[in-house]
Amino acid sequence: MIPIKDGRFKSFDDVEIYYELRGEGPPVVYCYGIGCLFNHFHEQVQFFSNQYQTLMFDYRGHQQSSSPEDPAEMTIENIAQDLIGLLDHLGIEKASFVGHSFGGQVLIETYRKRPDLFSNIVFINGFVDNPIRDMFGSDIPSQLFDVLKGSHDLLPKTVDFLFKKTVGNPIAAPISAFLGGFNLNLTAYKDIEIYTKALSGMDLDAFLALFEKMMKYDGKPYLSEIEVPCLVIAGLQDAVTPLHHQKLLAESLKHGELAEIPYGSHCTHLDLPEYVNLRIDKFYHATGFADTRAR
Repeated sequence: MIPIKDGRFKSFDDVEIYYELRGEGPPVVYCYGIGCLFNHFHEQVQFFSNQYQTLMFDYRGHQQSSSPEDPAEMTIENIAQDLIGLLDHLGIEKASFVGHSFGGQVLIETYRKRPDLFSNIVFINGFVDNPIRDMFGSDIPSQLFDVLKGSHDLLPKTVDFLFKKTVGNPIAAPISAFLGGFNLNLTAYKDIEIYTKALSGMDLDAFLALFEKMMKYDGKPYLSEIEVPCLVIAGLQDAVTPLHHQKLLAESLKHGELAEIPYGSHCTHLDLPEYVNLRIDKFYHATGFADTRAR
């Protein structure tokens, strides 16, 4: 793995954002899903940091970044502002942006604020509106969230304790993995364990506040405003954001291209990393982004 340059950036409201840079060349910025962590992109960073400069950052309230004092400040708009501030801090004027799952909402909001920063966008199992409405083909996940949120409002310490003990329990890892959208037959179990451990350690106040914002966000009206090339990577076995979501996303973009990945789950880039990496590399060459390496 190429050496890491890491650091912390103080955002507009004093929340500290942790980031890691690897490699040299045209910048590629990675935005993971809600409740996730850098490990979700370890296969992509290892592959692309040989030819590009890769940037990963932890959202506010996630992993090594701090949480705002008020959970109400856990918003998609503020995460987008964190990212913009970080790019300005690092002197990055233009980049490719890769968003997995909830990262799609983050990128839509960032593009709305600063379209000049974007060379292209890669959506991996992404969504731009409420994914919970028909997650797993049912409205039950939405109802479960309401129960969890209501219970936490009434008994925060108890629910926080139960959440950490349940999600972080190795015995429950297959269930957590299923709800997280992994293909248990393809994704390395180590990656699933890393995810569940990180999720169980999150500030639940911050997580629930952001999750609620995610459910209310609707980026569909802004898709037609995106002028840069976009690749939409869809897993054909993605039960979290089924194929029809991905097709609608690609069709709503002016320059959208859909890539359907057989056997891919909601974490297609962990299920079949070589396939996904080569597909993104092909996109970079087709759109001319790869050519900027020589400049």
